[in-house]
Amino acid sequence: MGQGIAGLLGIGAEADAQSWQEQALCAETDPEAFFPEKGGSTREAKKICTGCEVKAQCLEYALSNDERFGIWGGLSERERRRLRRRAV
Repeated sequence: MGQGIAGLLGIGAEADAQSWQEQALCAETDPEAFFPEKGGSTREAKKICTGCEVKAQCLEYALSNDERFGIWGGLSERERRRLRRRAV
């Protein structure tokens, strides 16, 4: 088992953040699926997110930390931007 997205990104120093990341399905899969090339498919990553029990915490983390790349909480960068605009 690899270090997953959290380890690759160097996040997880905070105890509460680390606990949800350890439960995330993406930690058990290929991180490249969550950071596709520009114009690449996000389908595989979003499919994994669908069954993840910490999807909401992941999305909350991405929004509060202004993550601009990758799939977080089942949403792409563009989808998170739209969500932020609606919230403002």
